[in-house]
Amino acid sequence: MELKDAVTVITGAGSGIGAALARRFAAQGAAAVVVSDRDGASAEAVAAEIGGVADTTDVADEDAVARLVDRTLDRYGRIDLFCSNAGIFAGGGVEVDTADWQRIFAVNVLAHVYAARAVLPSMLERGSGYLLNVASAAGLLTTPGDAPYTVTKHGAVALAEWLAVTYGDRGIKVSAVCPLGVATPLLLDPLQEGQPAAAVVAASGEVISADDVAQSVVDGLAQERFLILPHPEVGTYWERKAADPDRWLAGVRRLARATPGLSPAAPGS
Repeated sequence: MELKDAVTVITGAGSGIGAALARRFAAQGAAAVVVSDRDGASAEAVAAEIGGVADTTDVADEDAVARLVDRTLDRYGRIDLFCSNAGIFAGGGVEVDTADWQRIFAVNVLAHVYAARAVLPSMLERGSGYLLNVASAAGLLTTPGDAPYTVTKHGAVALAEWLAVTYGDRGIKVSAVCPLGVATPLLLDPLQEGQPAAAVVAASGEVISADDVAQSVVDGLAQERFLILPHPEVGTYWERKAADPDRWLAGVRRLARATPGLSPAAPGS
């Protein structure tokens, strides 16, 4: 995909990976970059910096996502690339409160569903369009100490696969971005709080910058790759997991044992 002259929408773009993508898309000559975030002030700051359009949207609200798409279509007549990037971190295991499970599922999975529902009709009518779903290496592997994040990121990757299979012959391209540790508040804040799950992520590979992820995304879009892996080693880990799941699980258990504080609570405790 060529980003030059493309109409792009990015959710969760007020900071972190989303903001880096917005800056990079603008630098690549996108015709429009809609910077959407639940935090309207952050969205406005990024949009002002790059000459984009700010939009305040809570991606956990399906009607709000539909309105974001409608506003963009009314303004530009098309959406070439919709980047469903917003995500949240949880921490904990199956004992995590059901309301927290539902909240992270809404942001990390259902928001991708809402985006696809809203934007696909116009893309299918034109016979072209691109869905870029930011997931995580956790969606291919796992994150010890964080069941909700792991499960929902697996769901995000699975949905992206399904969309690629279902609509790939109708002009729709799909990519899933699956980084390991990235130096954004999503990782750095839990690290500062001492969350063991974040420590495992940081210990699993180099913590790269959001700009590094944006570069990988631009390269991946140009090649129209389904899996975009800012940390190439994730592909190796994924291959090893598929080749010998039992050996791979044993290795992850060793990593978990070596992480201070990573002892799961009993359900109901």
